[in-house]
Amino acid sequence: MNLLDTMGNREMKLSQFKFKLPEELIALYPTEERDEARLMVVDRKTGNIEHKVFRDVVDYFNEGDLLVLNDTKVFPAKLYGKKDKTGARIEVSLLRELNAEHKLWDVLVEPARKIRIGNKLYFGDDDSMIAEVIDNTTSRGRTLRFLYDGPHDQFKADLFKLGTTLFPDYFKRESEPEDAERYQCIFAQNEGAVIAPAAGLHFSREILKIMEIKGINYDFLTLHFGLGNFREIDVEDLTKHRMDSEQMAISSHLVQAVNSAKDAGRNVCAVGTSVMRAISTAVSMNGHIKEYVGWTNKFIFPPYEFSVCTSLISNFHLPYSTMLMMVSAFGDYDIVRNAYEVAVKEKYRFGVYGDAMLII
Repeated sequence: MNLLDTMGNREMKLSQFKFKLPEELIALYPTEERDEARLMVVDRKTGNIEHKVFRDVVDYFNEGDLLVLNDTKVFPAKLYGKKDKTGARIEVSLLRELNAEHKLWDVLVEPARKIRIGNKLYFGDDDSMIAEVIDNTTSRGRTLRFLYDGPHDQFKADLFKLGTTLFPDYFKRESEPEDAERYQCIFAQNEGAVIAPAAGLHFSREILKIMEIKGINYDFLTLHFGLGNFREIDVEDLTKHRMDSEQMAISSHLVQAVNSAKDAGRNVCAVGTSVMRAISTAVSMNGHIKEYVGWTNKFIFPPYEFSVCTSLISNFHLPYSTMLMMVSAFGDYDIVRNAYEVAVKEKYRFGVYGDAMLII
């Protein structure tokens, strides 16, 4: 592993999140059962490491502790179609709906160089779904207006029938029918994510039931996890990187649960980097959070002081990723670096379908 010098008192640089990850350690398929993934437990004060199975995670929480989960629901965001006149094959990644009334969507298009304003794109075996390119926003980004007469709910249903699961670029396979279920958390409810919040995928109904029996509380926020988390960082100075904005919501119910747990001295665990980012966006005074509905582009990297969460569950992330940077900020750069060295040596699985780490 080739992570560079320890942090010391210096600002972190992109190159300090480089490490050698054998390609065969990137998980292309999930474990047979959700809670059968491996779990590395890391003490962020001592650096001590334990090797467990994910279902053992309940052993690290007590009655009155709180786990915060992300209930965003992944929609099938990858479409295959063709361009008008030439019939050239195109791939469209739906990012987010911009305007429901006018059926406007923010998308990425490949190959982008061949798609211009005014082009019409056709989707479906019978070309029944038609979209018009009305804006160019980035080198690959476009705004599409779908030409559809009918109720919005029916439009969304017909559009999503044509879509398949969208994976990050590092994922070297196409989606398969089983992904529709396994690439979704069992508690997913609020539609809007392009990419699954990976840490939540490990939770089974059995684990949630055991938590209830033990008096371990859990509650939900919503952050629609997007492709921007996997966008390549092109600056060495991390202070110059800007995250894509993501829509999020923290309810009054969760605010009360988190603040009550903090006041009682209980453990508050963020299940996933998306949850940690949302909570850090909504933090107020004295380690409390406030109700929040809106957008966040918060980018967390070392050094960073966390005032709400006392533990974090996260998957093993790829080199240079913003998720690795956040985990390093929470768990201590040197301790996380060492844990990742151990993970590679012990052949833990990386990525969205990979194994998990609990930092306590």
